[in-house]
Amino acid sequence: MSEDNLTSALYRATRASALMNDDLVTGSLMQLENEYITAWRGTAVRDTDARERLWQAVQIVGKFRDHLRLMIADGRIAQAEIDAMAARDVKAA
Repeated sequence: MSEDNLTSALYRATRASALMNDDLVTGSLMQLENEYITAWRGTAVRDTDARERLWQAVQIVGKFRDHLRLMIADGRIAQAEIDAMAARDVKAA
């Protein structure tokens, strides 16, 4: 991976980590998920379309969290790569 890509991955990881640790963001996601589940439970027996949409909404909240976690993991990998590059540069010097 190029140095620019590594730097970009580190930046995204930092931002994603900040979002994952932000009480407003995590609380909002939790509230949305709970509201969707409550609405899902309250659907009429024959309202399969509404249940499907609500299930999809819950899945999207989870995918958003997963995406942030993936960016954080990518940042860790990028940092390890940067560290390895720095170690090679030190040995070469």
